[in-house]
Amino acid sequence: MHEFSLCEGIIETITSQARQHGFNRVLRVWLEIGALANVEPDALRFAFETMRRDTTAATATLDIITLPGRAHCLDCAQTVAVQQHYDPCPL
Repeated sequence: MHEFSLCEGIIETITSQARQHGFNRVLRVWLEIGALANVEPDALRFAFETMRRDTTAATATLDIITLPGRAHCLDCAQTVAVQQHYDPCPL
């Protein structure tokens, strides 16, 4: 599960920002994750619950915002919505 390594980076970022800006507690963390990012939200939530203990984010809740898949079409030079990797351009 790479979600644990993702959470490790998230906790490191929170800790670094806490030191830099002088706060000692985080109440809520919002993450935007693309639909095609191959991240399992439930696994990420479990990893966050496990890794947040004894950190600045110990009592924080995790809100995951799933963003739709997007691709840039080289033929029409437009950014388009896609459901999966290698979907054809809908335009």
